[in-house]
Amino acid sequence: MRIAIFDFDGTFYANETFQLMMDQLKSHPTYSPLYKPFFRTILKPYISYKLKLLPESKMKERSMQIYLNALQELSREEIHNYFQEMKPAIQKDFNESVVERYREHRKNGDYTMLVSGAYTPFLLEVTSEFEFDQIIGTDVPFKNETIDSSSSIYHIQGKRKTEKILSCLANEVVDWSESYAYGDSYSDLPVLQSVGNPVAVRPDAKLEAVALEKKWEIIR
Repeated sequence: MRIAIFDFDGTFYANETFQLMMDQLKSHPTYSPLYKPFFRTILKPYISYKLKLLPESKMKERSMQIYLNALQELSREEIHNYFQEMKPAIQKDFNESVVERYREHRKNGDYTMLVSGAYTPFLLEVTSEFEFDQIIGTDVPFKNETIDSSSSIYHIQGKRKTEKILSCLANEVVDWSESYAYGDSYSDLPVLQSVGNPVAVRPDAKLEAVALEKKWEIIR
């Protein structure tokens, strides 16, 4: 089979979800008191990253963990409702060029995958109008229907995306040379290089340099 793999932040969705989630927590009518302690905690890894003491991948993973810890009292249902509230803001900033590619792949019978570092419940809620065959995100650990803050998340980014994709497709016969992948950042390179038709979507400088050198398609 032929597959089409879509990144979310900066690709399917034109912006960055973590900033949106921070704004959601800050302004939420019920959970806004959680914002200040969350923000104080997240400053340390962010400053370490800015001082080049912490790699970007580690900073992102810790930030995702800290955000989830702030919501640790929420039930599974409350978490899904919380993320569902963000859907209108997400919808208005879908990348229409990429959404149209998604529709073409669906029409052609391609196996579509959404692969992102965003929380899996978030992805399920904000893309519920689409019919992805597989959604891979950063899973939220639950215990007794509430967030299990004692369990660390496994943030899906970089090479972990490729590992998860291969794991999900282990029992499938994939025509990789005819398959597609869409991504916007240099960290998406492992996924883009795994297919015969990589597409750079409004790429960052490092990915654009690779795309131009290799003559990949670029969506501006």
